Amino acid sequence: MRRLLIGFGNPGRKDDGLGPMLARILERDGIAGLDVDSDYQLTVEDAEAVARYDEVVFADASVNGHEPFEFKPIVAGGSPGFSSHSVEPEAVLMLAKTLFGREPKAYVLGIRGYEFNEFGEGLSAGAEANLSEAVAFVRKWAGEWGR
Repeated sequence: MRRLLIGFGNPGRKDDGLGPMLARILERDGIAGLDVDSDYQLTVEDAEAVARYDEVVFADASVNGHEPFEFKPIVAGGSPGFSSHSVEPEAVLMLAKTLFGREPKAYVLGIRGYEFNEFGEGLSAGAEANLSEAVAFVRKWAGEWGR
């Protein structure tokens, strides 16, 4: 079973960097069976990578989601539109299905953030706490894969 976590967001916009920060922590952990990637935003090119996995988690900051985070399954849908920039996770899955004949099991992990309208690196105290909860969740969830 091949698994991928993609953390995306802009670390230069305070709490918008939650996805890449999660990815950095999990990559450092070196969890067996979990590949990790991060970027500023999802693009159509991510469909090729996603198609190589059985299970994918898209991790991002959430502006108004539940605290400390939300974890929910998603399915292929939507459209990449007319731009190759800023594609939604469901559209990445649709492209993987359409172009490569693969539809991995997929989830969105939305980590609640609070400060998005400022430039600067670093997370707010609330986002840091929510990130810690999300890290613990993914570590536990990843540990259950072998069962």
